Amino acid sequence: MAAETPVGVQSVGRAFHLLHLMSEAGGQMSISALAAASGLPLPTIHRIIRTLTESGYVRQDASRQYTLGPRLIGLGESASHMLAAGAQRDLRELAEVAGETANMALYDGDRAVYVAQVPSHHSMRMYTEVGRRVHLHATGVGKALLSQMSDSAVGKLMTSTGMPPLTDRTITDVNVLLQVLAEIRESGHTVDDGEHEVGVRCVAVPVPDAATLTAISVSGPASRLTAEVVDRVVPLLRETATAVAKHFA
Repeated sequence: MAAETPVGVQSVGRAFHLLHLMSEAGGQMSISALAAASGLPLPTIHRIIRTLTESGYVRQDASRQYTLGPRLIGLGESASHMLAAGAQRDLRELAEVAGETANMALYDGDRAVYVAQVPSHHSMRMYTEVGRRVHLHATGVGKALLSQMSDSAVGKLMTSTGMPPLTDRTITDVNVLLQVLAEIRESGHTVDDGEHEVGVRCVAVPVPDAATLTAISVSGPASRLTAEVVDRVVPLLRETATAVAKHFA
């Protein structure tokens, strides 16, 4: 039987810690990298990873690196639905006060996936289908999600996915993206100024201390979501992000 600590079963805690490290690294790590990041002995990591692999929560790819496995997808989808339901009221209040569409997105592999949205009352408004997966480098929520990762993880992810130009304003240079992410970490918010869709502006913030990388945003036509409106909306987004974070507690 696994040894127990005052906060629970040690082996279970270690397994989740390894999964979390893999997620932060973009979903893929070697055994040696896991050992360096976790500080756990190699035999312990081998034992835990073997169990996770046999259960489908981790898999080994052709390069013999370990990646997050397919069985996590169902768990993530169920959790995201529950979190979205809990956050819906917070987003509704945000949309009312901001006067524009409010969104919540989670990190999903190499994309951001929208899990909740409350549209504005304007006849001309932004609408993104819940469940839609979008590029990380070209969206407000995507950049807010990337800002919660290490630069090395971001670089590795962008090398894998590429940085296709969706408009003439899309960031397509990883070094420029890393500079933007540093600014996001400093200011606490980011703006997608027509980088994903011409004429659309989006301001987004990370949700702090979420178990899954999460971001919320307010989006609307650039003609309405002006720089002055963005300045007014940023504090509202931060308040909402703090409220949404409580659903992860």
